[in-house]
Amino acid sequence: MIDTHAHVTKRFCPAGAGLTLEGARKAGVKAIILTASNLEESRENIRLAEEYPGFLYAAVGIHPQQTDPENGLSIEEQIDVLNKLIKENKSKITAIGECGLDYSPAPTGEVDRSKEDQEILFRGQINLAKKYNLPLMVHARKAVDEVIKILKDYQELKGVFHCYAGGIKRISRILELGQNWYFGFDGNLTYEAGLMEVVKKIPADRIVLETDSPFLAPVPYRGQSNKPEYIKYIYEMFSKKEQEQIDDNAMRLFNLDSR
Repeated sequence: MIDTHAHVTKRFCPAGAGLTLEGARKAGVKAIILTASNLEESRENIRLAEEYPGFLYAAVGIHPQQTDPENGLSIEEQIDVLNKLIKENKSKITAIGECGLDYSPAPTGEVDRSKEDQEILFRGQINLAKKYNLPLMVHARKAVDEVIKILKDYQELKGVFHCYAGGIKRISRILELGQNWYFGFDGNLTYEAGLMEVVKKIPADRIVLETDSPFLAPVPYRGQSNKPEYIKYIYEMFSKKEQEQIDDNAMRLFNLDSR
């Protein structure tokens, strides 16, 4: 089992990630991709990946509605810092994200960026993904069509639509982006019947699974804080053969064999 999208930095695990990760190991989780929301979390993900080599893998990126709490950098300056961070830690970084567009109201305390600024930030990270040949962890909330339109401007990209919520009608459009694009599914798959109908329309070799810890806990922990170890409840929604394919997908997308 591989959790391809989890948040375990101090912001989400104030007591430290150790206990959470110990539970994941005991549950049989083989690897966890740590996603980032801002530069501070990107740096922390790298430190965690160094502390748990071969188990934790770092993604770095800037969420469309978040910025670093301690600075006032412009979007362009943040992209420059991200570029430097990747350049200096290339061997430790397995993806860029989460990044994308979010047209829902910004949560309290987060940045309510304009659509224009979100696009600038997203395109900046797409360019870094191309530069360093890294997959994108795409956040697309109430903006799936807009994200697809932007991605079509580029060639030879790869990545995953995190917590896919584009319904059946957008599946073919994402598949048309290329063979290296995947659909990520989370704990809500265990309690949203309609979402399982969406999954059935997607080729098994294009699916990866994620917890989005500490969010979207699956049944039987719905409503509680999520943990990477709960990925097993999402895996149980698939056959054994499909589970093996899903693991292969994650290994391939994030190039885990070579890390």
